[in-house]
Amino acid sequence: MSTIHNHLLSDLHKDQLILEANRAMAHAYSPYSQFKVGSAVLTTSGTIYSGCNVENASYGLTMCAERVAVFSAIAHEGPHVRLKAVLIASDPKATTPPCGACRQVLSEFGDDSLSVHFPKGGVLTQISLSCLLPEKFVLPS
Repeated sequence: MSTIHNHLLSDLHKDQLILEANRAMAHAYSPYSQFKVGSAVLTTSGTIYSGCNVENASYGLTMCAERVAVFSAIAHEGPHVRLKAVLIASDPKATTPPCGACRQVLSEFGDDSLSVHFPKGGVLTQISLSCLLPEKFVLPS
């Protein structure tokens, strides 16, 4: 966990997110897929939390890196945590946007402008959450 105090996502912030996501990826538990993933989230408090994928022989119990990072942020900052950015690290040649479950969890703790960064064919791509999840699930009011 590290802290950033400026609320704009600068190159320094992105570099810190990349560093933390790569550190987390090194700890991934992926004996079945052999595909390691790390993620780092930046909260509006300026703190970065990271997570890695954790696989299980019962595949449905596998947890993605993005959700591990978000859950870590919640564990440290509480249920009202708000996300500013998320970065995913994996094999740089792969295209690794968040899965549908992760997109929905990100939408629970970030708004439509949440900045999502992921590898796409060797290039780090940035997109807003609203582009990744245009019709998020919300409870009726």
